[in-house]
Amino acid sequence: MNEQQLLDAINQTMPFGKYAGRKLLQLPEPYLVWFHSKGFPEGKLGEQLALMYEVKLNGLEEMLQPLLKR
Repeated sequence: MNEQQLLDAINQTMPFGKYAGRKLLQLPEPYLVWFHSKGFPEGKLGEQLALMYEVKLNGLEEMLQPLLKR
């Protein structure tokens, strides 16, 4: 994983579901925990959601907030 992949992941917009339109970094932790238990989607989005799960699990969300593009 490189810096650009991290930036892309935190600024990716959720394309579907209850939280469609939110940046992945802004998804609630319980939603990511649900995905973790049920299985992340395949492909790039699934990889990005799994990364956001790890970010929140390890308490790194606040540190990454300044990198969100408005």
